[in-house]
Amino acid sequence: MKKEINLFEFPFNLGLTKKEHEIEPGVKKLPEWLRKFGFHEKIAPKNIFRLASPRYTMNFDKETGVKNPDQIIEYAKKQSELILKNSNNNTFNIILGGDCSILIGTAVALKQMGNFGLFYLDGHTDYIPPKLSPSGGVAGMDLAIVSGLGHDKLTNINNQKPYFLEENIFCIGNAETDDEEYVEQIINSKIHYFDLYQLRKNGFRKTSEDFLSLINEKNLDGFFIHFDVDVLNDNIMPCVDSRMEDGIDYDNLKEILQPLIHNEKSFGIEITILDPDYDPNGEYTQPFIENLIKIINNKD
Repeated sequence: MKKEINLFEFPFNLGLTKKEHEIEPGVKKLPEWLRKFGFHEKIAPKNIFRLASPRYTMNFDKETGVKNPDQIIEYAKKQSELILKNSNNNTFNIILGGDCSILIGTAVALKQMGNFGLFYLDGHTDYIPPKLSPSGGVAGMDLAIVSGLGHDKLTNINNQKPYFLEENIFCIGNAETDDEEYVEQIINSKIHYFDLYQLRKNGFRKTSEDFLSLINEKNLDGFFIHFDVDVLNDNIMPCVDSRMEDGIDYDNLKEILQPLIHNEKSFGIEITILDPDYDPNGEYTQPFIENLIKIINNKD
């Protein structure tokens, strides 16, 4: 990594609906969990910034059609301020969740910095309006929100709507392809969409290179990588909120991420959804860290 690294910790979990056996979703523990297994030490960031999460609730809001919108908006504003204050062109920013709703705060910050693209690597599209969400959890709608689909309270924070233009987004890796109404939402958008099977057909590295070509052709100011670990195959990453049996492996991940992370226009990457409560001994977390460190350090 040629750039200095900033590490942001956003242990936010109010975008998820807790399961019956949970007190609250364990994704808020991810930054400390990765630290325990040496991620921070191996990354050796120049700076570490942290924004504490509010108390977990499941308050459904009829106006917006989602749970916890006020807390999500407040956190997104504070998050965007922290990012704006502590990032520049000479840093690569690693952002640790938390759930996928933390993308909103980063998106608000990036919109104020310029015109950015988004590489959305996820086992789901997360591109649906609230009326199609069975849970009302914003973590399952974050791509829709950052591209302008949803209630104005969430899509137009600080009058910045849309945070990303749909035509500047690649959404790749969705394995939830059997729900036609779910998939139709993103197919009918302007987002460049590759489900898991199309991704394999197009090629992992080639898909990233196609995205970089778009960034350069449009002369965008940069781009951001969203990485929900549920895009990984269940055999190597079962400790997630919404498990999908199929997914990519670590060799595929390397092909996808290396060209992106080491491109000069890359603002950074966020890592979400890995839940330590489902990996009590670190059986899956430790190889995850080992592989991610190799990718970030550009080593085989």
